Amino acid sequence: QVQLVESGGGLVQAGGSLRLSCAASGRTFSSYGMGWFRQAPGAEREFVATINENGAGTSYADSVKGRFTISRDNAKNTVYLQMTSLKPEDTAVYYCAATTRARRRWAPSYDYWGQGTQVTVSS
Repeated sequence: QVQLVESGGGLVQAGGSLRLSCAASGRTFSSYGMGWFRQAPGAEREFVATINENGAGTSYADSVKGRFTISRDNAKNTVYLQMTSLKPEDTAVYYCAATTRARRRWAPSYDYWGQGTQVTVSS
């Protein structure tokens, strides 16, 4: 069982930056691949980024590539999402999730989810 708690969301102007954090409970954090997803009002949840168990492998949605960076600190049981050059279309609730499965750009592959943190980018 893994419990995930996101933090770091807020209101930022276009072009600004935010860093999201996701703290995980449990002693097996390093056994999980981690992902960030987002959901805007009226839209489906979409993939943002994923990182493998040791942090050596990452993958990003085309819409955020070059602007967002996912990282993790297994000693702190935490995964991060550094967001730069934010755009109004990045406005959404951001969720972190944990998985031991493959297909890590696909939300149903994830077993555990946080409660989400709101990111609002004003124009």
